Amino acid sequence: MLITKLTLKNWRNFKRLEVPMQNRTYIIGANASGKSNLLDVFRFLRDVCKPAGGGLQKAIEDRGGIKKLRCLQARSDIEVKIDIEISDEVGEAPVWEYSLGFKGEGTGAQRIFVTREVAKYKGQIVLNRPDKDDAGDKVRLTQTALEQINANKKFRDVADFFGSTTYLHLVPQLLKYADISGRILEDDPFGQGLLQRISKTPGRSRDAKLRRIQAALEVAVPQFKELKFELDKVDGTPHLMASYQHWRNYGAWQREDQFSDGTLRLIGLLWMLQENNSLLLLEEPELSLNDSIVTHIPLMVDRILRKQKALGRQVIITTHSEALLKNPIDGNSIILLQTGADGTIARVPDEVETQLMGAGLTPAEIMLPKARPNDLDQLGLL
Repeated sequence: MLITKLTLKNWRNFKRLEVPMQNRTYIIGANASGKSNLLDVFRFLRDVCKPAGGGLQKAIEDRGGIKKLRCLQARSDIEVKIDIEISDEVGEAPVWEYSLGFKGEGTGAQRIFVTREVAKYKGQIVLNRPDKDDAGDKVRLTQTALEQINANKKFRDVADFFGSTTYLHLVPQLLKYADISGRILEDDPFGQGLLQRISKTPGRSRDAKLRRIQAALEVAVPQFKELKFELDKVDGTPHLMASYQHWRNYGAWQREDQFSDGTLRLIGLLWMLQENNSLLLLEEPELSLNDSIVTHIPLMVDRILRKQKALGRQVIITTHSEALLKNPIDGNSIILLQTGADGTIARVPDEVETQLMGAGLTPAEIMLPKARPNDLDQLGLL
């Protein structure tokens, strides 16, 4: 299952947005243009679907409330709306369509009410709210059918799909200094609990995944020799250990808190690519990595997913990286965000840009310059 079209109204930076999605989608734009907020649409739907501690009200509360979630440019029409089309393959008619609209109560308890919730299977409506039951009990509209097992039976495939979404923006310092950083955030978006995830993986599967990561690190990290997992003999804390070829043979193991930031981010990326076949959201995977490695990220993703027999897995990436976009990436997989007085607009390459990339120029040459702020030569302090 792939998200093949996304339409938004009044979502964070976006007063209006309508874009196609591909198996691999690269979102580019200037700082604060809304790249992370665009990814957060899919995290939001995942949070609504959580079987415990989730739901619409909690998902909105976790984002600071409806006022912070709603686009600042929303004026007379304050409804927030998300429309998703899901297909088996890019270019095919949608198998599922799901639409969710909501807005604040405005008075009293300031609850959030569902204004629209529609699910379609191959064009046929299987859910259409508000319905007569909602009319008789308005409190029902504080919950989506998506989050209720009894209510989403006819479109549970959609709920399961949204609920399995994986997001990674690994922050090496949180992993290195776990004792200082405190509790692990729910869903662990910053890789803080990566070692715990590895520890909970069955031994044979864990070892096989780590061997594949080791083979990749032998190529990417100079003198890298071996990667292994072990539990602390005193308190049972999980650790990754690495050795390097130029060190002495005995007693020369490094623990993860001694790894470079780039090595940790690469390990996290390689692990998450092997975890499951769900939608994967990658936030700026180029950070801390050498440009020569970054250049190979698109190819690396495809190779790993091919070996996992999951080449059709959807991966959505935000990036600023010229190196990453030097690849001959399909122009249709680029989404460019551009800010204006009426919020951020999102678009795919136009006809001229597509022709230029088809002639051999790369997205780094054609699209990335249009994502840069104007007047950068004026940057400085007065």
